[in-house]
Amino acid sequence: MISPDLSDRVSLVTGSATGVGRELLLAMADCGADVAVHYRKSAEEAAAVADRARGADVGVTTVQGDVTDPDAVNGLFDRVEVDLGTVDVLVNNVGAFAPVHWEEMAFETWQTVLETNLNGTYLCSKRALPGMREAGEGRIVNVGYASGDRALVSPKNFPYFVAKTGVLMFTRMLAADTADDGITVNAVSPYVVENSDEFPDDLPRDRPAGFADLAQAVLFFLDPDSDYISGANVEISGGWLPEKV
Repeated sequence: MISPDLSDRVSLVTGSATGVGRELLLAMADCGADVAVHYRKSAEEAAAVADRARGADVGVTTVQGDVTDPDAVNGLFDRVEVDLGTVDVLVNNVGAFAPVHWEEMAFETWQTVLETNLNGTYLCSKRALPGMREAGEGRIVNVGYASGDRALVSPKNFPYFVAKTGVLMFTRMLAADTADDGITVNAVSPYVVENSDEFPDDLPRDRPAGFADLAQAVLFFLDPDSDYISGANVEISGGWLPEKV
């Protein structure tokens, strides 16, 4: 795995108490970044991740908050800034997944999927930008979904597809809007990951994406030499072809 020098960076990964977020945060800590472990309800898991990150001899804090609540987002960023400094790297990882037919899905679930995936990405990015603009540099990486740029849909888990397509559109827009600010905005879009809720019968390359596969792409975007790469989306799909029939 590539290992960019992140020793002068403060990284916030939303939803980093478990799963993909946890592994991305630990990969950044291994590269020397000070890290903020974010959680909403998983306080014990967040504390355990923080302990692991401290083993890399970096600054660590834990922050709690609902990324769909503007006041909570402001509060968690305030805490990071007090404990570690201005956020240089933001990974928008939070996003609910609900593999249910749209007619059978509760409205509250519909809202949660849309708000955590799209609104959370918007709110956290908006809050991070002033500090990044003042510093003249910054990195934002959003987590999308493979095929999101094709606007593919399914009756099952429909709001997730809609939200992730929105995340990729937001990524392109924000990359253009920050082109003169020293900030890059990119996306990584997995298909099936090793901790996914469901696995198809026919996996590309006979396996799901590993956490390391996603970390490889994220760390590439964070490398100082990747400062011209913005508005990109890397699919971590093993070559999955959704059009195949």
